[in-house]
Amino acid sequence: SLKRIFFIKTTYLYPAIILQNSNLRSFMFQRLLKTTLILTLLSSLSLFAKDVSAYFTSKYRDEASLTKLLNSADFEVLGSYKLDRRGNFTTIVFTSKELQALSQKKNREFFAIGRAIINSKSNEVRISNPCYFGMAFLQDDFAKTEVQAITKKLKNLFGDLTATTETVEDDDLGSYRFSFGMPYYEDMVVVAKGKDLVSKVKDPIFSVSLPNGSTIIGVELERKTKKFPKKIGIENGLLLPYAVLIEGEEAKILDPRYYLAVSYPNLSMGDFMKIASIPDAINKDIENQFK
Repeated sequence: SLKRIFFIKTTYLYPAIILQNSNLRSFMFQRLLKTTLILTLLSSLSLFAKDVSAYFTSKYRDEASLTKLLNSADFEVLGSYKLDRRGNFTTIVFTSKELQALSQKKNREFFAIGRAIINSKSNEVRISNPCYFGMAFLQDDFAKTEVQAITKKLKNLFGDLTATTETVEDDDLGSYRFSFGMPYYEDMVVVAKGKDLVSKVKDPIFSVSLPNGSTIIGVELERKTKKFPKKIGIENGLLLPYAVLIEGEEAKILDPRYYLAVSYPNLSMGDFMKIASIPDAINKDIENQFK
């Protein structure tokens, strides 16, 4: 029978051929050795990967004090935004010449802005880590020495920055996505096309013109949409107001499914399901701002 022939071949014939053929034996050994070396290399690379925190925390400062501190070190505060009605959580958006200099290439401009949040409930300030978002937003253009210099500048300025537990391994940030089938950084959403796009947005929270001719504006989401940080952790709601990149006659945003995930690296699938409708709502809200 076919089963018996297969059994004889696999049990007796094929091993015998391999043993009798020195070339084949050598080939099999080399393949095994190569596979072992590759697995060892991958294992060693994973051992050397470092966790990078998305945020730092510092002692509490009110909006005026934080703005003054950032401005004193040549960080330009672009605007502020209250995440809740009581004003317990206020985000601060800032930029600098150093941040902008590293964001000159196409689709790298989102790194030009930094963010902080004033949390009066837990009496702390939380600030985005330039190294974390640099690896994520600059992709292959990440300039380690220059970005580390910005991080060091912030650490010296605040004096007490402590890394949070929201981390991603450094070798994963460039290709980060929430899960299989989800968007990467470069999978941006085009929300509008046409001329004079900047002027179409009424009352942006902030606006900054970059040296390469692009503009980043911060927009407010609709009332129902903008409440989502309360469901998954308002202390990490630094991604609001949502940033829109305008390059020429095209306006685009980071896909919310990517941006929410990279801003909340500890987000579980259960948490993501709590805000399952939010990504589409964000896209729609921002598209409407250009109509």
